[in-house]
Amino acid sequence: MKHLKKNHKPIAAAILLMGSFLSAPALAGTGKLVLTGGVSTIEGAAGGGLTPWAVIGTQATENEWGIAANITQARTDDYTVDTQGVTFAWDERIEFSLGSQTLDTGITGTALGLPGLDLEQTIVGVKYKLFGDAILDSDTWMPQVSVGLQHKSLDAAGLAPTLNTLGAKDSGTDAYISATKLFLKQGVLVNGTLRATKANQNGFLGFGSTLGGDDTDYELMPEFSVAKLLKDNLAIGAEYRFMPNKLESAGRAAGLGNGLASDDWMDVFVAWAPTKNVSLTAAYVDLGRIVPGTTNGRDQTGVYLSAQFAF
Repeated sequence: MKHLKKNHKPIAAAILLMGSFLSAPALAGTGKLVLTGGVSTIEGAAGGGLTPWAVIGTQATENEWGIAANITQARTDDYTVDTQGVTFAWDERIEFSLGSQTLDTGITGTALGLPGLDLEQTIVGVKYKLFGDAILDSDTWMPQVSVGLQHKSLDAAGLAPTLNTLGAKDSGTDAYISATKLFLKQGVLVNGTLRATKANQNGFLGFGSTLGGDDTDYELMPEFSVAKLLKDNLAIGAEYRFMPNKLESAGRAAGLGNGLASDDWMDVFVAWAPTKNVSLTAAYVDLGRIVPGTTNGRDQTGVYLSAQFAF
């Protein structure tokens, strides 16, 4: 099978819209403190690399529009994930995001008789700040709290019949609430997110399953981030994201043992902002087992690189 052609038309269209916003009188001016708006997650929302934070992305402050674009690649032992995204924000209150993800299935696709198989996912997100200010309230214990939705649509290509057999849907919606607190004097940021999700491997393997028992209910999964500002434009940190394991029972029912088991995700990262509009992030990632039946049970560890341009 030839390598499947990637389709990022939604992202391209959104980027074209940036031109009209760049001429708007309410576009972000001086913006926020460097790095305090977070970077872009793999799903498009502002936060760390793996988990959203309560902060509203871009450089926009009150009564301003903000725009950000990002590109990311994560390489593990057996897989490659490429993501692109754009974010629009208004008034430090609401954030809209659009992300496109492509998973190169590597040896798993080959083992399934689908060499060159790419799984593509589009994610449309919205985040709304409920109360608090992670930066301005740094002298109190009150965090900034936001809620968000992420609707994910999967194009599984040649893997779709297999996912149908497992009873996994090709779309789903995550809901989350995040609380973020910056202790400015100590230069420490902490975040906690609670996500309601049905996604298998973040949605790359569909949503829920019915083979071997109905496992299509939402599960509440916590996510945590901590970051230390070493300088005003340099931070280090770590993230931990709990993940559902909805496909393992379906895999056992299909005679695959634990061949479809999944694990939690984590990373250790460094973020650097050479200018107020540009941030670069590098991380060591551990995504646990992803289809261990075709990868000899290996944990998928590797590197994550991301660039964000925010205005």
